[in-house]
Amino acid sequence: MPHRTVSWTRIDRAGRDSRPAIPAGLLSARAFIQLGASKRPLVVTKQYDRAAIMAAACRAAPGIMERCGVSRRVAMSSALKAAWQVAKAAHRAAAH
Repeated sequence: MPHRTVSWTRIDRAGRDSRPAIPAGLLSARAFIQLGASKRPLVVTKQYDRAAIMAAACRAAPGIMERCGVSRRVAMSSALKAAWQVAKAAHRAAAH
């Protein structure tokens, strides 16, 4: 039976590569949306205000495009993910 060696570098790299990547601008978009959420709440009477969520994402997208140098599509994707994260956190906070 042949002797097999374990490459810990290869194992470590495989583990690092399997982690999901954080989309570009997601953290800064979340902070921007949290600041803008005081103007128009994302959750009203324990219901999501989808128009407010979309408006917040549309306001955050140009900043993501400028800071990260990504396309409008990628920026809107990150902004919408961040807006829904903020809205879900607000919804959980309103429930308690």
